[in-house]
Amino acid sequence: MDATSIITQVSRDDEQQLNTSFPSEKVNNVDRLKPPKRGFFETIFCCWRNGRTKSNQSGTPIDGSITPPPIQGQPRYLLPQIRPSDMYKKCMVIDLDETLVHSSFKPIPNADFIVPVEIDGTVHQVYVLKRPHVDEFLKKMGELYECVLFTASLAKYADPVADLLDQWNVFRARLFRESCVFHMGNYVKDLNKLGRDLQKIVIVDNSPASYIFHPDNAVPVKSWFDDVNDSELLDLIPLFEKLSKVESVYTVLCNSSSQSQLTSSVSHHNQQELQQSQQQQQQQQQQQLQSNSSDVNNT
Repeated sequence: MDATSIITQVSRDDEQQLNTSFPSEKVNNVDRLKPPKRGFFETIFCCWRNGRTKSNQSGTPIDGSITPPPIQGQPRYLLPQIRPSDMYKKCMVIDLDETLVHSSFKPIPNADFIVPVEIDGTVHQVYVLKRPHVDEFLKKMGELYECVLFTASLAKYADPVADLLDQWNVFRARLFRESCVFHMGNYVKDLNKLGRDLQKIVIVDNSPASYIFHPDNAVPVKSWFDDVNDSELLDLIPLFEKLSKVESVYTVLCNSSSQSQLTSSVSHHNQQELQQSQQQQQQQQQQQLQSNSSDVNNT
């Protein structure tokens, strides 16, 4: 087995291809979806194959979604019975690579984790970087949602990474490549197989190929590699706080205008915080000036 085949991830070059090669309406709405690269990491980290998916040839509906293949026989759900503590929470399906972390077989001097992975009798070192604010994000999502890690990478890599990453035991379950549906060259995460109400599931993923069966359940995130100034996860927290309180995620995510409004609300929230901070600074400066003026008059 090729060592690079155990991880499913994207590349910087493929960031430019998504808007022209992927049919989902979500791509145009959010302008932040990124496809995974088929290359060095294509077996451990893989989700996407090159080539367009054309609606008139593949049966893809106009909105870009694809009907999942029928389940033969009795349905076997991927998730265990919901815990009593999560009974009234929605389910959040969270991707790993380029969503929460970025990994490389090439040495990274400032790696947060170094994970040994045995492949065909040889141990390879995988260097892992944590996305900025990932700890705060996971802690908060664990309070609001029943969180599930769902990655197209292999368990021999992703499981030890999750052990190191999930310090609050947020993930109620971990699903790996074998839980994906291999459809038209892509590893797809079929939310129908989770055993949860689709109206109460949201998937957070940087690759639109992963949620092609359920684009209206998706909150796309920008692919992350090494930008230390990235604030994507932090900026999304207000959105997910709001989403956790609605009756159905479709009332928020099923159309472009709603998603646009939610994305705008995150930006607006940050602007409000900045304005409040500036106002507080101005008030403090005025108080200081008044205090200095009073001291001068008393003198």
